[in-house]
Amino acid sequence: MGEGGLKGWRRDRRVVKEAKVFLVEARRMLRKSLDRVPETAADAVREAIVELEAALEAADVDRVRGALHALEEQVDRHLSFARKSVVREYAETIGVAILVALFLRAFVVEAFKIPSGSMIPTLQVGDHIFVNKYLYGLRIPGTDLKFFGVVKPARGEVVVFRFPNPYHLASEEDKDFIKRIVAVEGDTVEVRDRVLYVNGQAVPHEPVNPGQPCAYEDILDEGSGVFMEKRCEAFGERLGEHTYTTFFDPGTGAPRSWAPRTIPPRSVFCMGDNRDNSHDSRFWGPVSFDLIKGRAMFIWWSRGREGVRTGRMFSRVP
Repeated sequence: MGEGGLKGWRRDRRVVKEAKVFLVEARRMLRKSLDRVPETAADAVREAIVELEAALEAADVDRVRGALHALEEQVDRHLSFARKSVVREYAETIGVAILVALFLRAFVVEAFKIPSGSMIPTLQVGDHIFVNKYLYGLRIPGTDLKFFGVVKPARGEVVVFRFPNPYHLASEEDKDFIKRIVAVEGDTVEVRDRVLYVNGQAVPHEPVNPGQPCAYEDILDEGSGVFMEKRCEAFGERLGEHTYTTFFDPGTGAPRSWAPRTIPPRSVFCMGDNRDNSHDSRFWGPVSFDLIKGRAMFIWWSRGREGVRTGRMFSRVP
């Protein structure tokens, strides 16, 4: 097929496609406008529709082109009030897209940005993550009520939740936190010399690269954009099916032990993986199921002080 023949074939395909789309639209407008147009006008539109249908069935492109033009004239003459304007079509399309996005954000998945270093090295400042919101139950917007929960939160999972706010601090009321669940309802949790114990059993706690320097970058203060380097000691932990690395900061003077505590019903105990630099359940107690927004799934975007971290993008949160 030569260049001219190829162009003609493409034009013919476009005409047929336009005819099929407009045929559907013309039928819709006529059906919705029967009580607003005279019977003679409706018959004229019907005849034009029948002719275009016959032309399409005969696969006669010239006949289709003429029938399409005739139907457009009849629609403009008798049903112009029913045709959607370009502005209306765009408004409806955008409106539907916004409603779908709001539904997905409210019930299915939501994006969060990591603002602090409490979950380093698992999550770094500037990571953007997707959170599964329906797994633990669908929340009624504007409330803490949930329904249709698939599973309960489990040990080792990284979750996003609303701050429990035991001190009734207005500045923290609507803040979202992200931490790792280390104990669930009925568990007894404690820390002995930096080792986590759940129900009297030590969580596997092994040094990572012993003897090698350990350092990381953390933000000085949320919103400041100022980074600083900190020294650390790295230990691997395993809770359930989750294996991850925890950091301890030898320079903070943070307590190395924490007294036993039993987790109440429908609650979890959460800690940051950056153990000596995390404000978590050790300070404000267990987190109610009702406050949990969802489970962290994966990092979809990451940007740090030096720019985009391509190596972290689309990596699963362990």
